Amino acid sequence: MIFIFRILLKIDSLYHTFLNRGSLEVAKYRGMKVGKNFNMPDKVYFGTEPYLIEIGDNVNIAGDVRFVNHGGTTTLLRKLPGYEDARILGRIKIGNNCTIGLNCVIMQDVQIGNNCILGANSVLSQSMPDNTVFIGNPAQFLCTIEDYGDIVLKNNPEYPRELEKDRKKLDAYIKENLPHKYKKARKIK
Repeated sequence: MIFIFRILLKIDSLYHTFLNRGSLEVAKYRGMKVGKNFNMPDKVYFGTEPYLIEIGDNVNIAGDVRFVNHGGTTTLLRKLPGYEDARILGRIKIGNNCTIGLNCVIMQDVQIGNNCILGANSVLSQSMPDNTVFIGNPAQFLCTIEDYGDIVLKNNPEYPRELEKDRKKLDAYIKENLPHKYKKARKIK
């Protein structure tokens, strides 16, 4: 039974890999610019105007990220007198060495600088300067990339780094040895 389950998982994985690669290639064919070492392990929605998107080198984008280059809200406005010509349309540019977290929405007219992190579930409607971390809805400045790096190093899980070459051994080690520590719950008023 486990063997059949593994086969089904592999088929599902290959299917999604094919779909993801296909959506990326279609967006590039339609004019989206993508730099070297672009990583997109899951489905990303490039919208209806991918030719307005530019992605730099060494960029990682997690699953279910959405690029919004236009505003659908103008459909209602155009029905009102005096607003028949209302349109929202803009470019999105992501610099080099950036990571975009799971389920983010990146709005039109936004530029993400180099060495930036946009945290999971963020809605970015303003540009990010170089070397910054933004989170939230709406996304706001959290800290510099250096401050974030210091936080990560302070809370860094310890394990033999040579295990990273063998994922099964690494998983087994982490499962057995990672401490059971959790963030404190916030007080409810």
